[in-house]
Amino acid sequence: MTRSGVLCVGSAIVDVAKVIDLYPDEEQLTLIRDVSVSTGGPALNLAVDLGRIGAPFPLGMVGVVGDDEHGRLVREACAALGIDASALRAVPGVATSFTDAMVVRDGGTRTFFHHLGANALLAAEDVDLTSSGAKILHVGAPGLHPRLDAPDEGGGNHWASLLRAARSVGMRTTMELVSLPAEQIRAVALPCLPHLDYLVINEIEAAALTGVTLQPVGVDGQVDWSAFESIATRLVELGVSRLAVVHFPAGCVGAAPGGLLWRQGSVSLPRSAVRNATGAGDAFASGVVYGLHEELPVAQCLRLGVCVAAASLQGAGTSDGVLPVAQCLTLGDLHGFRPTSEPIPHDV
Repeated sequence: MTRSGVLCVGSAIVDVAKVIDLYPDEEQLTLIRDVSVSTGGPALNLAVDLGRIGAPFPLGMVGVVGDDEHGRLVREACAALGIDASALRAVPGVATSFTDAMVVRDGGTRTFFHHLGANALLAAEDVDLTSSGAKILHVGAPGLHPRLDAPDEGGGNHWASLLRAARSVGMRTTMELVSLPAEQIRAVALPCLPHLDYLVINEIEAAALTGVTLQPVGVDGQVDWSAFESIATRLVELGVSRLAVVHFPAGCVGAAPGGLLWRQGSVSLPRSAVRNATGAGDAFASGVVYGLHEELPVAQCLRLGVCVAAASLQGAGTSDGVLPVAQCLTLGDLHGFRPTSEPIPHDV
């Protein structure tokens, strides 16, 4: 059986981004300058972003939404991009999961307020792997789905069981996380790592999984690239079988078995071009997953990832800045890439 496509399972969220002057102290007021409503969540974002960059393969979304206005927005977004949402279950009387993202106008830093809503109802029974011809199963946001987060009989959790089942039918597997407390990330994600082909996460999540303490690094700060490479290598040692990618504002690193390493600087967008960082990590992941599906060399996957992320940063909402692949890559050509301290290692 020749497999093609990406099946996304997990968070189906509506992001309400509110651009504010500054984040206020308690009991203080700040002005909301702009409001935008868009689809969100690591699973849904990946499907939407793959659709927006022009993925030439099938896309599917499995999740739970409410029978409400936000649920209809999610379905309409999927329909507009040709994403198969037949397994997106609508439940009356439950709110579609949403996140209020407070985005500081100068620089785009974000604070999130999340309502679990319908995502709490997603269960393993919602995922039909036997009829899927997808090449890659992508799971998004373990830690926000109580039924799948729960332990199973095998000593892991239901996410790990789902990933194992996907591999047993010939699918490759990948996962994204959200930045929960470190102990919660470890509890839900560590059992999944031995069942993953690929892992694409940010430096906060990677540090949580590996137990490493990292100092925050700004987009143009001095980066200890070797430290990030060590973290990515540790993720491979913990079970990721093909490629572990760690992204951060200044770029990303990749590690694969056999000591293979890659570095890629982020696109040097001028600060004035950055409108909203919400969804940039998911946009990065969509570029990487696109490349992996198409069997591109890892260096090209990482470069596409940072270019799609750069496009996302220029949009007002979560995914509306994401452009077709060629236009995303043009951003890298136009603005260049941040340095990686050393030449990018060879590819395979």
